[in-house]
Amino acid sequence: MNTNNLGLHLTLDLSKCNTEKLTNIGLIYDFLLDLPKAINMQTITLPYVVKWLDKGTKIEGISGFSMIAESHISIHTYPERKHIYADVFSCKGFHVKKVLSLFLKTFEAMKYEKRVIKRGFIDSNI
Repeated sequence: MNTNNLGLHLTLDLSKCNTEKLTNIGLIYDFLLDLPKAINMQTITLPYVVKWLDKGTKIEGISGFSMIAESHISIHTYPERKHIYADVFSCKGFHVKKVLSLFLKTFEAMKYEKRVIKRGFIDSNI
């Protein structure tokens, strides 16, 4: 099997975030609009951002998605738990520390877990 790295897939689990920021649809929209520029990616659609009320919760969360030429960025907020789950997938390299820093600063997260997955392979036996 011949394996080649296609790109990076960063997943972030942020906790102890600022609840007001997790419910601010304008902030999430702007973040998804600005993040690609900050990491030298090209946005190909405007962000799609919606509020939702999960069963058993009283505070609406927000889900947002930004399609970029290099792949995508997504965010899902859970304000009652003060959590954000996000991912950035790109076939073009990017600075993981910069992305993490922008998320931590914007949403005032006190804790986080990050995972970086090297994606993609070519297998002529498939």
